Amino acid sequence: MVKENDIKLFLLIGRRIKELRKSKGYSSQETFAYDAEIPRALYGKYEKGSNLTVASLFRIIKFHGITFEDFFSKGFDELFE
Repeated sequence: MVKENDIKLFLLIGRRIKELRKSKGYSSQETFAYDAEIPRALYGKYEKGSNLTVASLFRIIKFHGITFEDFFSKGFDELFE
């Protein structure tokens, strides 16, 4: 059973992934997914808050040239409110 905080976390991760994609100049999920070598349909689900593996998140973070710390440093404060 998925807990409410888990759902919130997945949605925040999806929002952050989308923000990074757009900041990199990608208006299209499809183009980004292709360049990052992630199946397009799967990547679209990630942005919508689907649960993803650590390996998939690492691939996205690595593509953006940031660390896990950088990734989680913005937009996750509301989990602890």
